[in-house]
Amino acid sequence: MRFLTMPPQIFRLVLLIFAIVVSYLVARTLLTPGSFREYGFYRGAALVELAQHEPVFAGKQACGVRYPDILKTLAKGGHKTLSCEGCHGVVSKDQLDQADRKMVKPTDQVCLRCHEANPSRPAWFRQIDVTEHFAENCLECHLPHEPNEVP
Repeated sequence: MRFLTMPPQIFRLVLLIFAIVVSYLVARTLLTPGSFREYGFYRGAALVELAQHEPVFAGKQACGVRYPDILKTLAKGGHKTLSCEGCHGVVSKDQLDQADRKMVKPTDQVCLRCHEANPSRPAWFRQIDVTEHFAENCLECHLPHEPNEVP
């Protein structure tokens, strides 16, 4: 009967704390996805949901609409199988249509990401040893859209 002899302000405080804890537990049960904690502290269905999203990249053909000459030049060069976004960064179709949109100019690091010597790459793939071949700038000696041509 000690519970009934508790001062009313303490009784209301205990009742409030009880209501908060119960509402938290109910909300956690209702709002937590079923696949949560399936793989640790992650949602198991997250990767499946992300894989179902439609890609938003512009792609080579969208770049060809805006830059037809470059696409023709690229078709003759060694990088003809690459997408524009591989070197110039990811862009969506909406961004490509903007008149003030400027393409990102690739740096040496972009070239070296693919062409720096690496034993895991096939022997036929053109690779360089940076200490022997590298000048100050790849673009001094190579055209990125036609890498076999001299500028």
